[in-house]
Amino acid sequence: MSNKLFSLLLPLYLCTACGNSKANSVSKADVPTDTITVFTLPSIPTMLNTPELRADFLVRHYWENINFADTNYVHHPEVTEQAWVDYIDILKIVPAKTADAAIKDVFTQAEKAKTSYLYLADLADKYLYDPNSPMRNEELYISVLDALIASPILDETEKIRPQGRRELAQKNRVGTKAIDFTYTLASGKKNTLYNLSAPYTLLFINNPGCHACAETIEALKNAPAISQSVSQKKVQILSLYPDEELDEWRKHISDFPAEWINGYDAQQIIKEKNLYDLKAIPTLYLLDKDKMVLLKDATTAEIEQYLSK
Repeated sequence: MSNKLFSLLLPLYLCTACGNSKANSVSKADVPTDTITVFTLPSIPTMLNTPELRADFLVRHYWENINFADTNYVHHPEVTEQAWVDYIDILKIVPAKTADAAIKDVFTQAEKAKTSYLYLADLADKYLYDPNSPMRNEELYISVLDALIASPILDETEKIRPQGRRELAQKNRVGTKAIDFTYTLASGKKNTLYNLSAPYTLLFINNPGCHACAETIEALKNAPAISQSVSQKKVQILSLYPDEELDEWRKHISDFPAEWINGYDAQQIIKEKNLYDLKAIPTLYLLDKDKMVLLKDATTAEIEQYLSK
């Protein structure tokens, strides 16, 4: 385990030693007044002396000092929202199965009060699902969706949205084969994703003139491992426009390097049939030679790091 992980867990451990009695009192079942001022971390047993063991304990017991039946927490985002953000950071450094179990457990605990449950679900949406969140994480969000769908506290109508999001999240998930589609070049020539034969395919779904898209183009061009892999024909970049305003798309063709494939979805099948999740534009997928998804909704830095290995 890295020193970075150890340095993250050490201050968290030290914070548990300085919790005061006032903070601990918020976990009692009957809170007569609104006394919520801090979030108290669980006390990590001293025998857990490795970063891995401490992270495992912390993520499993993180919320044990919270009484979800006390809906006062909803009115203190400075306490609960910051606690949720810190919790996500820990979820990212434990094994996937541990993170999945921990998320489902905390949502089960939150079923003590529907107000608290819905508040927790809103925090998950804000940080793990919202395309503008730098912390968005589909794998963690899938665990949230599974918890919502299975929860007895939500009625069938309230489960419609998480069920729809869960279905879409399963498409092109990391470790599965990307869905094939046909794209059209400016010349009118057509091809399919599966016909590309490079060791890696970088699928770049974007819109012409989009500021974030322009930034991503520059980042991809200037990332050493990516540009070198493209020049060595180890990576084929497929830039795909999923919408219908072709005049606008043609005006921006020169924005893309000549060695990239620049095409569009002539029938807007991807958009109409929800073949790919387009809530965030641009979006990047790194695929292997068999079109298995290696990275989904990735950043340029994540792709650069993967290819640098």
